[in-house]
Amino acid sequence: MVSITQLHASTPALCPGLRCSAVWPAAAPASTALLSGAQQVGGPASCRWPPCRPRAGATAASGTGEEPWGAAALAGPEPHQGFPSDGPLMCALEQERRFRLPPKPPPTLQPVLHGGQRLEAALSCPHFLRRPRQHLIRSLAEARPEELTPHVMVLLAQHLARHRLREPQLLEAIAHFLVVQEAQLSSKVVQKLVLPFGRLNYLPLEQQFMPCLERILAREAGVAPLATVNILMSLCQLRCLPFRALHFVFSPGFINHISGTPHAFIVRRYLSLLDTAVELELPGYRGPRLPRRQQVPIFPQPLITDRARCKYSHKDIVAEGLRQLLGEEKYRQDLTVPPGYCTDFLLCVSSSGAVLPVRTQDPFLPYPPRSCPQGQAASQSTTHDPAQRVVLMLRERWHFCRDGQVLLGSRALRERHLGLMGYQLLPLPFEELESQRGLPQLKSYLRQKLQALGLRWGPEGG
Repeated sequence: MVSITQLHASTPALCPGLRCSAVWPAAAPASTALLSGAQQVGGPASCRWPPCRPRAGATAASGTGEEPWGAAALAGPEPHQGFPSDGPLMCALEQERRFRLPPKPPPTLQPVLHGGQRLEAALSCPHFLRRPRQHLIRSLAEARPEELTPHVMVLLAQHLARHRLREPQLLEAIAHFLVVQEAQLSSKVVQKLVLPFGRLNYLPLEQQFMPCLERILAREAGVAPLATVNILMSLCQLRCLPFRALHFVFSPGFINHISGTPHAFIVRRYLSLLDTAVELELPGYRGPRLPRRQQVPIFPQPLITDRARCKYSHKDIVAEGLRQLLGEEKYRQDLTVPPGYCTDFLLCVSSSGAVLPVRTQDPFLPYPPRSCPQGQAASQSTTHDPAQRVVLMLRERWHFCRDGQVLLGSRALRERHLGLMGYQLLPLPFEELESQRGLPQLKSYLRQKLQALGLRWGPEGG
């Protein structure tokens, strides 16, 4: 280490308050003479910095030209001033820095991941949101069968469902894994693997997919009631409900068993939806049904995704367009119709096509719908009420899979059931809504849509 005496000997300007005799005991004769002159002019012997010599032009800039803090000082030291990089002071500071700061550890080598390991690492990363599909397909293709664990496939299924990625190759891989690993999978794992098929409205081409699920339901139905109902919900969206499983979940023993569980209410809501699907879509079913006293409204309010994205929705501007076009008394917004489906906008229309005030009509069609000949079109009404009910369905961008072509399973199920109950549907796709520039264009668009159905309003419409 360099001593303080050596530091001052190399840089005497650092400590002007120390006596030079203490710093330079063996000063050169020139230094002694300089100190003697300082004593005669400035008082006691002290180490003083020689007065600065202003450069040419600095006097005028600094005012008096005598103080060392003028323009010459502000201009910075001259090129020959400063501490040399190889001087004792800089060497001492560098040694101190190395002593205080620990050395940087060598960079760790990242392990090389292959196949299923790379897929799991990518899906488990918190920053992994919308990985390119080709990356997922390539990782899945490179994975060996033993590397595709249930955990990896569940992560993949959840990723596809969360981001609405309707990728056939990945979905078929999940279906094949489900069939191959049938004996090792519990219903709690199967419900997660089946989730993207119902949500993305995709029925796999794997021929053993449905027989495999029916065997799993028969084996696990009594073990995990909530998982069993979740699997049936996904199959309901695909219109592939197995009768044997319905017999089990509608049995009095199963209903009594779930009544005392923490998830009893959500199970009853799902069973109510399954009972509605049986009523509307399975005329050949002759098994037990959910008792009326156990039924609850299915979706009594707008879905969570709609409430979360309300600021991006077209509902407010469509409501304003209908208010100016028809009047507030001739439509209802967010009305829940039996057995519990929330509608965007509902109109009551007479047999002649006139839009009627909603307060003068019963906006609900009877449920269960009155019997009609088998094979009757779903869009035809099943009631003798002369007033028709027209439901305007907003099809927002997030109601579709990411490709924007296929409705999500829950949306398709709601529209299908409303049509089967006798409501006339008028879809409003997001592409058409987004192309309307301002309220006047939107009103013209709604007028064309309603007139295409033969509807009339205003003085001529009654």
